[in-house]
Amino acid sequence: MTEPGAPRLAPRPREAWGDDVHGALAAAFSEAVADGFCSTAPDAPPVPNVVSTLMHHPGLAGPFLVYNRELLQAPAIGHRARELMILRVAWRTRARYEWLQHVRLAARFGVTTEEITAIGSDACAGHGWAPLEADLLTATDQLIDGYRVDDATWARLAQRLDARQLVELVFVVGTYTGLAMAFNSFGLQPEAELLAGAAPIPPEFEE
Repeated sequence: MTEPGAPRLAPRPREAWGDDVHGALAAAFSEAVADGFCSTAPDAPPVPNVVSTLMHHPGLAGPFLVYNRELLQAPAIGHRARELMILRVAWRTRARYEWLQHVRLAARFGVTTEEITAIGSDACAGHGWAPLEADLLTATDQLIDGYRVDDATWARLAQRLDARQLVELVFVVGTYTGLAMAFNSFGLQPEAELLAGAAPIPPEFEE
C-alpha cells in the first residue's frame, strides 16, 4: 500500500529534463502539451506526479505512454468497462494513487458512487452488476489471484466479446496491475486536487 508522506522516488524536476524527456513527451502527447510540460516559466502547466516520476527513465516512459494512450483513448472494450476493471485492480493492489485518479475518470463514463463503493469492498460480486460487467470484474480478480481467467468465466466472456476485446481485457488488468506495483513501490503521492475530491476512499487507503 502506498503510504502518505514523502515519496520513495520523488518526481524528477523539470530543471533536470533534457531533450530525451521532451522527445518522450512529444511521442505521447501533442507538441503543445509537451512544450507546456517542459516549460520552466512561472505560468507553465503543472505536470502530473506520475508523468514527472516516470521521466526518470524517458526511454521507457515514452513508449509506455504511447501504448497506454491506446487503452485510454480508444478502448475496444469501452471506457466504462475499462474503468470498472482498473478500479478493481487499484483496490485489490491497494494502489491509492491509481484509485484516486480513476475514481475521477470513472465518473465521466457513468460509474456511480454506489458502484465505486461496491468495487472497493469484499462484497463486489454481490452488487448486482449487469452480466458482462460481473464477468469482467470476476476475470479481474482471477487474473490478480491466479494470473489466468478460468475456463467458465472465459467461456461466458467469449460469448459477448470479440477476439480484440478479449485480448484487451487481459492487457488492461495486466497493465494497471504493473502500474500499481510501480506506484506503490515509488510511493507516488496524489496531487492535492485528487485528495480534495469527493471520491469514496476505502478504509485501507485512509491515512
